Amino acid sequence: MKPLGELTVDAARGLRAIFTDIDDTLTTGGRLGPTAYGALWRLRDAGLLVVPVTGRPAGWADPIARLWPVAGVVAENGAVAFWLDEGGNMCRWYARPPKEMKADQAKLLELAFAIVRENPECRIAADQAFRISDVAVDFAEEVGPLGLEVAEEIRRRFVEAGATAKISSIHVNAWQGEHDKATACARFARERLGLDVSSDAAAYVGDSPNDEPLFARFALSFGVANVKRFAGRLAHEPTYLASRACGEGFAEVAERILALRAGPVVDAVLEAGGGAATRKPTSGGRTAGRGRASRSGSGRGRRSGRRR
Repeated sequence: MKPLGELTVDAARGLRAIFTDIDDTLTTGGRLGPTAYGALWRLRDAGLLVVPVTGRPAGWADPIARLWPVAGVVAENGAVAFWLDEGGNMCRWYARPPKEMKADQAKLLELAFAIVRENPECRIAADQAFRISDVAVDFAEEVGPLGLEVAEEIRRRFVEAGATAKISSIHVNAWQGEHDKATACARFARERLGLDVSSDAAAYVGDSPNDEPLFARFALSFGVANVKRFAGRLAHEPTYLASRACGEGFAEVAERILALRAGPVVDAVLEAGGGAATRKPTSGGRTAGRGRASRSGSGRGRRSGRRR
């Protein structure tokens, strides 16, 4: 991982979209603070499309897509994506037919409950009720933190049962299917934004092992400082590393990109961290990359009412 300060002007100015994890990347201590949230708005106002990518449930994705300054949301480690179309209608696609995902989820829940009974310090994640595809075992959100060794053992149990399982900064998530964050981001970028995530036009920001497929797939990636706790556990690391952790680290990445896109880098601005760059970027436009929703197979875009 290279220091964030080595990011080049050409790399920053070539970007059209930034995909980002939520927990412990945008958030700090479980909260979305003003520094990170403000960075989302500054990126949007500079003409960059931002897409949160999370292991959090589909039930969270709807309000995020409606209320945050984002181009869409990928949730449940790639099981579903939500976005508002040009008319303000909520659209979505699924990686697999929802009925199949729910049936597989019910079977995995039985195993998750067995794991929790054997490891009473863990618990089923508080947001499980809002999930449609995966199961989540909490080892560091409302319990513990119990350590990565505990998380790895939970992950191993799910994998032995034939599931895909990933460790985030707070949960172990398990699901059936070939999808993950990387496949979903590639699809969303291609179908909705008209971009290839392996090109210089897209970047990813993350902090944990469930972000590893994206560190591998994106041509440009960033880690907030807390990704260092997983040193030695990632076969693919982010390209650049912020000096700050969690939401402050995301804002640091955003400000570095915006300062480079605006013009000559002023050291005092970058060292200050949370403040916005003093010069406005020359590139803009909020409708770049807006394509039509997919209408085929289980990925059919569906409308669910108008935004109030």
